[in-house]
Amino acid sequence: MQIGNIQLGDRPVFLAPMEDVTDIGFRLLCKRFGASMGYSEFVSAEALVRSIKSTVSKLAIADGERPVGIQIYGRDVPQMVEAAKRVEEQAHPDVIDLNFGCPVKKVAGKGAGAGMLQNIPLLLNITREVVKAVNTPVTVKTRLGWNSDQLIITELAEQLQDCGIQALTIHGRTRAQMYTGEADWTLIGEVKRNPRIHIPIIGNGDITSAEKAKEAFERYGVDAVMVGRATFGRPWIFKEIRDYLDAPETAIPGSGLTFSEKIDILEEQLRINIERISEMKGGGTERNEYRGVLHTRRHLAASPIFKGIPDFRQTRIAMLRAEKADELVDILEEIRVKYGRHL
Repeated sequence: MQIGNIQLGDRPVFLAPMEDVTDIGFRLLCKRFGASMGYSEFVSAEALVRSIKSTVSKLAIADGERPVGIQIYGRDVPQMVEAAKRVEEQAHPDVIDLNFGCPVKKVAGKGAGAGMLQNIPLLLNITREVVKAVNTPVTVKTRLGWNSDQLIITELAEQLQDCGIQALTIHGRTRAQMYTGEADWTLIGEVKRNPRIHIPIIGNGDITSAEKAKEAFERYGVDAVMVGRATFGRPWIFKEIRDYLDAPETAIPGSGLTFSEKIDILEEQLRINIERISEMKGGGTERNEYRGVLHTRRHLAASPIFKGIPDFRQTRIAMLRAEKADELVDILEEIRVKYGRHL
């Protein structure tokens, strides 16, 4: 598969763009474990045009993580065009992705993200103008429709292709569903089977295991799959999926990593988060350490390596209350010693 001139190999697996998750440190970790391409956190076109420091910082890209996409969102044509130009000039990403899928109220409720699904003429105009304004390949990420009465993706896919995008990612839910229920891949498969569609179709939604990724490729024929929330506390999921896709008969469950090795990775993620936040924010060391701990705790709370451990509730609460790196590391080391021999 390829997007523009970017070669992505056979059955690539992408890291989804996620706010407060897919910063440069986490993208590098996922790349190490086999992510074919990662995407930035959401970049507000309005904030970027206003040169808001925290937004501009999201444009940072490390050479070791390429190929990488920067995703922007907004509802104003001139702002989206200007933001795309700035992304191209300042970050030089491999892909500029347009976010027409974020369902959260502060984005969709203002008409951006998935809110654009209620104004298709504007959505298409933004896409068309951004494609004309930049040389970087432009892609789109969106949903099946606004709600179950407006499942418009099959028609919308053709319209977006006509605007000049070079790949389309479809999340198998409507905006009304948010992240509830099961993702419906039937319409994703229908888009892919449409003989008029010639751009790559990337499927997204509930890819939580290597088996589900393989099913998505084989049953729905997508060109790539994108993994989102299943990466929390589990950047090695890309190795699990890649191993299983390439050689299912020899793939080792759990990526072949031991419980202790996974603890090492989570501790490394904590260190990376603190270092990256210090580089980005500057200022007080203690404050940046706290921000790094906060940034890591959600991954630890969601990590599947702790599921099934008996009487783990209090330990999980302790992890979520930790405010210093040493506290969190001490908890992880205690878990390693107490449970490592049994898991």
